[in-house]
Amino acid sequence: MESLPQDLFALCLIVFVLGLKHGFDADHLATIDGLTRFNARANPRLARFCGVLFSLGHGAVVMAIALAVSALALHAPAPPWLEAFGAWVSIAFLAALGFLNIHAVLRADPTQVVRPVGLKGRLLGRLARAASPGLVALVGALFALSFDTVSQAALFALTATRFGGWQHALMLGLLFMLGMLITDGVNGLWISRLICRADQIALVASRVMSLVVGGVSLLVATFGVMKLALPVVDAWSEGKELVLGAGVVVVIAGSFVLAVRLAAPAMATATD
Repeated sequence: MESLPQDLFALCLIVFVLGLKHGFDADHLATIDGLTRFNARANPRLARFCGVLFSLGHGAVVMAIALAVSALALHAPAPPWLEAFGAWVSIAFLAALGFLNIHAVLRADPTQVVRPVGLKGRLLGRLARAASPGLVALVGALFALSFDTVSQAALFALTATRFGGWQHALMLGLLFMLGMLITDGVNGLWISRLICRADQIALVASRVMSLVVGGVSLLVATFGVMKLALPVVDAWSEGKELVLGAGVVVVIAGSFVLAVRLAAPAMATATD
């Protein structure tokens, strides 16, 4: 979990960036990839909007959690151990997802597109093959019922109570969802375009994205361990939450552009 600023404007910015970063979660990428591929032939229009629908369902649950936590906070404060426990859970998930995605690239056949690897999607079974807008949104909602998402929503909702009632928690929930909506929506559109191409660009781009997502997951997990274990690192990072979160978003978003640029020469060679 992140430590959050106490200024309302800064808090709004960091929650929006957290939403952007959350949309790049490997579990999100893997599930949106699967939903998009499943609908690509039977319903191409739905395939293009799987990321948006997934994010709307996910965000609706996040807002509900934020409202519930803000209401409960008026009667019972959060236990002091919750933030540290949530941080270790997030670190464990990030490390696992990082290793799994790098391993997937190393094991992939050179002629096959590398698909992102997630953990939660494997638990949903047939729901991961949703073929209607409502079911895609339901998959996103079910993804929000996990400790890492609940803990993030609870953290910014508790911080919001210092500025007022449930309205501030709802506003932060909307900003978090907006950030997810941007990244998940773009990801769904990008995957649908790669499926349509099915060429060298798709092969190279999928590897670049999986390596970047895996590497960033491991780096963020390592930084989280350092913050918990070394007071000097925790003190250095104080007040830099927005910069660090934005840095993660820029690196992953930049990998989309890099993937296509790297693949372009190979694609030109293949067509000659």
